[in-house]
Amino acid sequence: MIGVRKFFVRRCLLIASSLFSLPAAAEMKLNLPTPAATITQEIFDLHMLTAYVATIIMVIVTAIILYALIKFRKSAGFEADLEFNHSWFGRWSWVLVPIIVLGIDFSIAGSATKTLQSVETYDDSDVTVKVIGSQWKWTYEYMDDGIKIVSNLNKNIPEDNDLYLRDVDNPLVLPVNRRIRFLHTATDVLHAWWVPEIAYKKDSIPGYINETWTVVEKEGTYRGQCAENCGTGHAFMPIVVEVVSEDKYDEWVNGQKVAMAAADAEARADKTWTLAELMDRGEKVYATNCTACHQANGEGIPNVFPGLKGSKIVMADMAAHLDMVIHGSKANPVMAAWGKQLNDLELAAVITYERNAWGNDTGETVQPSDIKSAR
Repeated sequence: MIGVRKFFVRRCLLIASSLFSLPAAAEMKLNLPTPAATITQEIFDLHMLTAYVATIIMVIVTAIILYALIKFRKSAGFEADLEFNHSWFGRWSWVLVPIIVLGIDFSIAGSATKTLQSVETYDDSDVTVKVIGSQWKWTYEYMDDGIKIVSNLNKNIPEDNDLYLRDVDNPLVLPVNRRIRFLHTATDVLHAWWVPEIAYKKDSIPGYINETWTVVEKEGTYRGQCAENCGTGHAFMPIVVEVVSEDKYDEWVNGQKVAMAAADAEARADKTWTLAELMDRGEKVYATNCTACHQANGEGIPNVFPGLKGSKIVMADMAAHLDMVIHGSKANPVMAAWGKQLNDLELAAVITYERNAWGNDTGETVQPSDIKSAR
């Protein structure tokens, strides 16, 4: 009997020392990230309430089990009570236990209902951003300001850096303390835009619009990722959100409008671009929008995405090439219609680049006027 008691005491002390040791306390960082928005704070509080209730139940149940194992063990001479079900406790426990369980459920249900109502509240917003998932990048359209940003993985981060696969070339910029409305959709397959500190997850579905919202209360940089397995490039769809002061946000919006107006004017200019100018610009457009599928070397991904190096459509059929890039492919919906995403100059540049890079060397150029005619 003494040996059994020592065994249980030692095991309990070992468990307690593990739970309350410094290494275990250090791993508290494995909890959900610290929320920075009103809605994520509600979700975090609900999560913590559930965790506390579950922990208390676990401790009580474990204590009862340990007490029963020690007190009523056969080696101590205890004999099973075969008439337990006829006792007062044996009869009423079938009523008391469900009441206790329902009481615990209702203690959580109140907060859960309140949080769910907040999630499904769609009040007027100060900023509306359409979030479009594509293989494998994010496109952000500021619906009220006519601004569009394409956000790709920053491939210049070394593997030993903490930001490897977590940084982008163009982050989403949002103002602090303003209600943000997100409209989620996708161009090809399911994606899911998720930044746990500031927004809850909801799927991006092709041909369908989902909606979420947030009010970020702290300035800073917040990172997330695609939370829906969207294909071989799923790991290369990080999300970076820069939350800035309201004044800085307004200044950024004005700067973007000026830059977009200048780019539009440049694209509409009645100018004949040289091969060198188009190649220089087209290389940048290709690197931003096309390398994920067709690869930087133009060889594509075998049996998944066709290569452009030495391709018949790229080397010979100019009209088919323009139609494919501008209007997409009906045979393969993964090939997006870039006519709605790029201006005439960008399209002319990237098509020229594809027809003259990687040894294709057709010597042909495509001018913005050609794109305008082919639209």
